[in-house]
Amino acid sequence: MARMLKVRPTKIELVRLERRLALSRRVHKILKDRLAILTTDFIATARRAITARERMAGAVRRATTAAGVAEGFHGRLQLELALADSQGGATVMARTRNLAGTRVPQLQLVLPERRLPPYDLVLSSSMVDDAADAGREALSAIIVLAELDRTLELLGMEIQRTKRISNALEYVVVPALERTIRALSMKFEERDREEKARLKHIKVLRSHATAASY
Repeated sequence: MARMLKVRPTKIELVRLERRLALSRRVHKILKDRLAILTTDFIATARRAITARERMAGAVRRATTAAGVAEGFHGRLQLELALADSQGGATVMARTRNLAGTRVPQLQLVLPERRLPPYDLVLSSSMVDDAADAGREALSAIIVLAELDRTLELLGMEIQRTKRISNALEYVVVPALERTIRALSMKFEERDREEKARLKHIKVLRSHATAASY
């Protein structure tokens, strides 16, 4: 059973409680609508994350295979030197965007403008280019997945927070206000009945007194 609020039993306080109840109901409706939007965005993001995870896994496999082929042809040391030079200058730009009222990350991989390979073209082969391209693809897929995973985490936290507030309003605040308002209303109705009965009794006594005076 919902608890009653400790308030002064006055009609002004009753008006204030009725206003609080109306506001609480409006806020609860807004939160329910927001929760539906958050849940929809969470499901859509989860589906994108599944696709991105599969794409990332495939890109990493291709990069591993390409690197293994190039390593078998050139040797580990020469391949590492060539790839270190070819991947230099890559950066990740981090921003935020608003998604259903929640700030979520927006990551972008920025690669340097591609020119002639910085490694020796005579001693290397197209296998190094293939390994470098596959590595860039894998890195891009990892960045996309990292953004989606973090977005899912933040949306999940916001959904839980919104649920807690919505449940508190629905099961604690609103029932307490309703019960307090009912109790005060019944008390005031009882007072009005007692006052009417008292006035009626006084009227009867006056009429008897008037009749006795004649």
